[in-house]
Amino acid sequence: MDFKSSETITGPRAEDHLPHTAQAAVKIVIVGGFGVGKTTMVGAVSEIKPLTTEETMTQAGIGIDDNYGSETKTATTVAMDFGRISITERLVLYLFGTPGQERFWFLWNGLFEGALGAVVLIDTRRLEVSFDVIGRLEERGVPFVVAMNTFPDAPSYPIEDLRAALDLSEDIPIVQCDARRRASSRDVLMTLMHFLYSLTMSQART
Repeated sequence: MDFKSSETITGPRAEDHLPHTAQAAVKIVIVGGFGVGKTTMVGAVSEIKPLTTEETMTQAGIGIDDNYGSETKTATTVAMDFGRISITERLVLYLFGTPGQERFWFLWNGLFEGALGAVVLIDTRRLEVSFDVIGRLEERGVPFVVAMNTFPDAPSYPIEDLRAALDLSEDIPIVQCDARRRASSRDVLMTLMHFLYSLTMSQART
């Protein structure tokens, strides 16, 4: 029988515990089409080891999933990605990345439950995959910001052209980001939190 070495670390790591100063936790969902960088963003910004539910891609997605720009992708999220980041000493965000393949979108309803807001990641090479994503958020009344993820061969468009193409109202923030970079991903989350705060204050005045 094999036994674990006495040096083996079991249980949660020290950095996995919530800061003792934390007073509030907020659920945020990271959404977008297939291959736009949701798993990458959660992994880059999370202060704990992210939980991922990726599986090796199979022939099942051929003719169904739009993998343009992600032809070299070998794994895909089939349930969710999960991470955590402390925005301040008192405020913690729990991040839930949704699966991008349409055949897994039935899982989204559960992931949206209790979410305060969302980040919509887009790839400017494939704006059309974002239409249904944004539509679902609008149907559920989940506030969101849009983040254009950086890809080497992705075209750059003026913000207002993107706003028109995605049929977004003037108040919804659109920002650029590099989902591979922690600072850039954190800036997107801060944009969302400022947006949510402004919505709350606006509603309080009415």
